[in-house]
Amino acid sequence: MRLFLGMILGAVLTVTAAWIYDSGRADQAGLQRTMVNWDVVSENWQAAKARVQREWTQISNRMTS
Repeated sequence: MRLFLGMILGAVLTVTAAWIYDSGRADQAGLQRTMVNWDVVSENWQAAKARVQREWTQISNRMTS
């Protein structure tokens, strides 16, 4: 019983956190789309991966120089 209560509570907390995050971002940015859209999440993930790759390349170039 505690397991199911924990899973339900976790789902509610996750959805609530996403809603609060998206509500605050929509007020600040105006035109920026919310994170709940999977295409927005995909774009942000791709941008984060590209940034990590750029930073890693810079760090490795500094170490080999």
